[in-house]
This record gives sequence, C-alpha cells and structure tokens, in this order.
Amino acid sequence: MAGTTRVGVDVGGTFTDVVLLLPDDELVTAKVPSTDDQSVGVVQGIEKACAEADIDPTDVDAFTHAMTVSVNALLEEDGAKTALVTTQGFRDVLEIGRQARPDLYDVTVDKPAPLVPRRRRFEVAERTTVDGVLTEPDEDEVREVAERIRDCDAESVAVSLLHAYQHPENERRVADVLREELDIPVSVSHEVLAEFREYERTSTTVVDAYVTPAIDAYIGRLEERAGERGVPEPRIMQANGGIASAKTVREHAVTTTMSGPAAGVVGAAETAGGGDVDGLVTFDMGGTSSDVSLVRDGEVERTTDAEINGRPIKTPMVDVNTVGAGGGSIAWVDAGNALRVGPRSAGANPGPACYGRGGTKPTVTDANVVLGYIGGSSALGGELELDVEAAHDALSRLADEAGLDDALAAARGVFRVANANMARAIRAVTVERGHDPRGFGLVAFGGAGPMHAAAVAESLDMDTLVVPHACGVLSAYGLLAADEKHDSVRTLRSPLADASLDDVKSAYDDLTDGVLSDVADADAADVRRAADLRFVGQSFELTVPVDEAFDAETVAERFRNAHENAYGYVMDDPIELVNLRATAVVGRESPSVTYRTEGETKKGRREAFFDDGFHETPVFDRTGLGESDSVSGPCILEQNESTVVVPPGWSGTVNTDGTLVLGRDGQ
Repeated sequence: MAGTTRVGVDVGGTFTDVVLLLPDDELVTAKVPSTDDQSVGVVQGIEKACAEADIDPTDVDAFTHAMTVSVNALLEEDGAKTALVTTQGFRDVLEIGRQARPDLYDVTVDKPAPLVPRRRRFEVAERTTVDGVLTEPDEDEVREVAERIRDCDAESVAVSLLHAYQHPENERRVADVLREELDIPVSVSHEVLAEFREYERTSTTVVDAYVTPAIDAYIGRLEERAGERGVPEPRIMQANGGIASAKTVREHAVTTTMSGPAAGVVGAAETAGGGDVDGLVTFDMGGTSSDVSLVRDGEVERTTDAEINGRPIKTPMVDVNTVGAGGGSIAWVDAGNALRVGPRSAGANPGPACYGRGGTKPTVTDANVVLGYIGGSSALGGELELDVEAAHDALSRLADEAGLDDALAAARGVFRVANANMARAIRAVTVERGHDPRGFGLVAFGGAGPMHAAAVAESLDMDTLVVPHACGVLSAYGLLAADEKHDSVRTLRSPLADASLDDVKSAYDDLTDGVLSDVADADAADVRRAADLRFVGQSFELTVPVDEAFDAETVAERFRNAHENAYGYVMDDPIELVNLRATAVVGRESPSVTYRTEGETKKGRREAFFDDGFHETPVFDRTGLGESDSVSGPCILEQNESTVVVPPGWSGTVNTDGTLVLGRDGQ
C-alpha cells in the first residue's frame, strides 16, 4: 500500500470521523456531524478531508469503513421484519433462551422481546440428530411455510433447524426451497454459525437476518454515492477486528455488529504499543457511549460470547465492554433523587445544549464546558462553535432538579458520575478477569476520552496514560491499520485424548477452504487454527491456538495453561474437544505516518476546575507540540477532533509519532 492514498471513515453517534493518508505519509483528519443516512455524512467527510489535503476524491486508492447500522438496528429494534423457520417443537427457543433473568432477584423484570414474534415463527416436520438425518423435510410443507411467510410480509428469513451444525442436509433443503419461493434474504444457521448450543445459534442467525436488509441497502447507497465521486468500493470493518469486501459483508451481515468499536481497538493497539506496562486498556469515549477493551502481548482480545441488547451473538468479535456514557449522554435525576448519566443521548441533532442547535438537555459535554475543559473559543470538529451560556443554563436547570447549589455543582456531579461509569467498565475487563489495572497503560481516544482519561486513571490507580496524536479519530485510523480477516467454526465434540485425527484434519480442511473462499488473494492469506476445549462437566470453553499438525498432548498443555491463567487453577479431569476454528488473515502494511507540527503552541489561558477549585490554566494547540516537547498539568491541549485535559500532578512528553505519554508525578 506504500505510495497510495488511503481513507478510513468511522461513523459514530454524533460525529463521522475521517483519516486520509497521503502518499508522502502525511495524515489529514476531518470530522463532520453524523447524518440520518450515514452514507451522506461519510461522503461529506471524505470530501472535506480531500479538500483540506488539496486533492480530488478520485485520487483515493483505497477506502475502508466502519459503521453502526447493524448495532443501531439492534439497539433501536428497527431492523427487518424477520421470520424464523425451525424444527417442529422448537418454535419458542428464542423465548425460552437459557431461562435466565436479567436481574436474578427481580421477579418483575422483563427480558428483551424476541426479535421474531411468535406469529412469524414457523415449524417444519424434520429431525436430525448428531448421528445423522432421521426425517427429511417435506418439500410441499416447506412451500406452504413459504406462502405463510409471504402473507405475513416478512422482509427476511432465518432458518435454524435442530443439530444442523453437525448435519446441515435438512437445513440446506429447506433454505433452497425458501430461496426459490421468496424474493427476500434467507439466513441459514449452518452458514452463519456451525456451532452447537441451540439458543445461541438460533439467536445469532436471527440477528443476521434482522440486520441483513439494512446492511445491504446501506452498502448499496454508500457504493453509489462514493462511486459518483470516483471513490473506490469500500472495504468494511467487521466485529472481529478485520476488514472484508462489501460483497462478503452483505452475505454475512452479523459480522458488522461491533464494527466501529473494533476499529478503535485496532487503532489503539497500532499506535500505542510498547512501554513498560503489562498491556493496554483502550478507552474510547465518543458521543453516545464509551467502549473499553484489552490489548495484551500486542494482541487485541477477542471473544465469541457477546450480547447486544440482551441477545447473544456468537460470532468472533473484539472483546469490548460498552457503557452508555459519552459526550452526548444526557444527565438526569432518578426517582431516588440521584444524579444519573446516560444511556440516553442527545446525538448529533440537536446534540448537547452547547452546540446551539436547539438542544436543552444537560449532557457530559455541557458539563465539560461549565468546568472549563472546553472553552468558548473551542471549535469541535474544527467548525462547530460552542454556546457557553446554553451549557450553563442546561446545568442550572439540572442543579435545580437535583437540589444542588448551582451549575458548577451539577457539572462536577455529572463529570464524576460519568467517570464512575467508565471506571466500572474498565474494572469489568481487568479486575473481574484477574488483571490488575495498575499494571496497564490507559489509551484514551474518541472525541471525549482524553478529557476524562486522567480522572478515570486516578480512580483506578493507573499511572500511565497514552493519547495518540489522532486520538479524536482513532477508530478511523484503525481502519487503515486493520488486516483482512475471515472466521469459520465447526463443532466437533469428542474426548481430546480419543479425537480422531482424520476427523480433525477433514474438519480443518473444510474450514480452511471456507475462509479462503472469502479472501480476494488466497495465496497471500495466513490460516490460523484454534480449538475450543473444556474439562468434562464444564459448561463453557476456552480457545487455544492449534498447530497445523494437530497434537493432542500439546493442545492439552496449552488448554491447561490458559485455564490456569483465566481461573487460577487446573483440574485433573479429562479434557473435551468442542469446536474447531480457522481464521484467514491477509496482513496489510501498517500506516507509516510522518508527524508534522503546525502553527503556534500557546493559545491562551482560561479558568478550569480541578479537585481543589478553579485554576488559571494554559491552553495549547496540540498540533504545535513537537517531538520530545513536554507538558505539565494543569494544562489543556486542543486539536480539532479532541481535547486533552492534563490535571495537576500529571506530566509527560511527545513521542516521535506525536503520541503523548503522560504519567503521574512521583510515580
């Protein structure tokens, strides 16, 4: 990719971020408000970045994109009207689930309603066991089901038959008939997730069907708008932290559910590696939410056990913990007169009160304005002037409602509550998993992350804070750094000691063929193998890498080491092989960015509030800081896409790539 012009565009709840890498390694960034049709904002962002770089959009050689279309459809429950076809007697598997309540001790709590209501769930008389097909489906019955699906105006169909992960023959027959009879997308469980556990497999397949029409329509609009401007077809970030072609993503829409957050973690791992720390905690605070994740030994943590809005999704994805606390999160007072922040957000329109677009609800951004971290002279995104008086008015109303003294007291409360929410999310990925956060560096990015990062780090007793130069658009930067990745899984349950090497080899060969079929250049792909294992009697598995020559003793040793690292102990019980996995990876050349300083460093001073009161705080233009320049708190560093708040007791220096590394004085 050297000598080419690359663009990465990430859509957030409030802003759309753009990073443009030029052939001379100069990095140009831009930020525009997100639009209802995300493709409009994407193209506007590309045009803005190209204008700043003084090039034409037709000069762009590669375009990579992350979006929130699928996750928004799940959170807002406005995806496609979906039908489900399943084995006779299993119509209610989505409703039954795991019979687990969201709140164990609240007998009145409601679980999320199934994405497919019962009236659109249909049964077929067929039966398969793990040993083979017992009863084949009747084609006429399937055609009758297709007619009923047509009558209920379904926009997509999910097919999930019993044990299709092991023997997909019946499921394949049903899907073929439905695709012949219906002119709507059909998602099939053995194609989406060939893995046992009926509820999770069905849920993942339903999610794929639920978001497929929206993803297909969105990518179509984006390709058309980009093509009109001469921009290449986009490659899309998947939840697993790898990119794929638009065609592949349209066929596997469920893989896009955490597209944006995954890009941010990849960007953080790329720009903030090294240092005297055990690993990195990535902290991405955007306009709507905050996402945290771990990077250990230079590798992004991944999981296959995730939920979005209470619905299991078992496809591989970057392990991200999300809380509804972003810059646009609305502060409110609950029935017990306690101050709360989020999960509701003011979004991009009307946005926080300080945006001057008609918003009146107090938000985290408004609190930062009152505290002096964002000043009236600041221009969010390089162009959005702030209405300081509107922010004070909004916080004053919140103070009256909460019984606080004034707008400042309300702003301090909002700041603390938001930080507590984010610290709790970080504890969930560190302390609750056996990691001491004090040994990790905190990588802060997103439009609001660097404003809150030092306070969050202090609450967790973390001493190292890393703020990449492109912190405000790091998810977009991650799109330039991400490799191409494709995953596949197959259940193969057997005692590990008795596993048939022929069966294992055959399964891995099939998985390898499957992932390579999605790769544009199979010769350039590196196929990595892994296996899910557990001690006999356990309910869930751990994933360990597997060599091409499968050796049971080596795999067992790796599993025991992984189990001890995860849980602090091992057992003498036999080990069970559960799933085999293959991942095709096509490495992309990492961006080589030339960091250039621009303009004057000192911008002025303003009053900013810290723990012991207001301080006359110097304000610097971060783009004017050069390599080895040092900063010492209290100070504020402004750039178009983000603001870094350095409180008293913190200081640091600028690295060769513009990354700011801060530490607590005396630590």
